[in-house]
Amino acid sequence: MKRSSRFSHESLQSQDSIKDLLEALTKGLAEGKVVLEDEDDTMIMEPQGLLRLKISASQDEDRSRINVRISWREEENIPKDKNLKINSK
Repeated sequence: MKRSSRFSHESLQSQDSIKDLLEALTKGLAEGKVVLEDEDDTMIMEPQGLLRLKISASQDEDRSRINVRISWREEENIPKDKNLKINSK
């Protein structure tokens, strides 16, 4: 497997397997090291400091989508006091 500065993966997954992947991402963020890996590629990322979170969603007649983007830089001017709530109601 090659190490890359870009990583992309797309596959069909069950809700449980996606939950497991998101939990692994959460753990990696908490520990400051996220390793993304599939049969073709590997990427190691070390998020630190304030992270930018962007969540967007859309729903059409036959397609629903949730996009989650997490990004960071050494220093960045971003809004720090916007509250976000997520629930399963």
